[in-house]
Amino acid sequence: MGIAVSIQQVVKDFPGLRALDGVSLEISEGEFFGLLGPNGAGKTTLISCLAGLVRPTSGSLSILGNDVQRDYREARRRLGVVPQELVFDPFFSVRETLRFQSGYYGIRNNDDWIDEILANLDLTAKADTNMRRLSGGMKRRVLVAQALVHRPPVIVLDEPTAGVDVELRQTLWQFIRRLNQEGHTVILTTHYLEEAESLCGRIAMLKQGRVVALDTTHNLLARFS
Repeated sequence: MGIAVSIQQVVKDFPGLRALDGVSLEISEGEFFGLLGPNGAGKTTLISCLAGLVRPTSGSLSILGNDVQRDYREARRRLGVVPQELVFDPFFSVRETLRFQSGYYGIRNNDDWIDEILANLDLTAKADTNMRRLSGGMKRRVLVAQALVHRPPVIVLDEPTAGVDVELRQTLWQFIRRLNQEGHTVILTTHYLEEAESLCGRIAMLKQGRVVALDTTHNLLARFS
């Protein structure tokens, strides 16, 4: 089994703040991996570096062997990120949004996969609804759909269930579990220990920009119970 994500000695400095302080992780292909930590621990900064949205001060990151900075296009094609923020284009329907997202990756005639995603996220009835008219929970589902529309082998979920209803949480995890069983690598950042416990095989705990614990979920829970 190969390495899906390699993070080596990553440091990220902002004015007056070291958000990441020498983070090193390797995540294997097909893993369901958890990143836990309080607000300000550096989880979202690390995800932003992995997605190429933030340039690290030093260190390196790669996705399936593609360096995030040198091979940005190839690295980004292999990654799907569900962000914390509800970012959406208010001028298009759900289906149009997903078609445009497919186009960003040069994918045409993607409607069969779009239909499957819509069905699995319980969005079929909203396919032709303008994004502005969706509830917060439905917008969250569309963000997940956008991240999956190009079939990325590595999926990153940054606090995907924060503030959403129980039904969406169950629907989302059922679909993500299936994708993981089919071979997709999944990285989850969450505040919910019970989510990590039920989903993740290994967990890294971040605190003040450093990895303070890294082990199997079973061992970590035994140590920190």
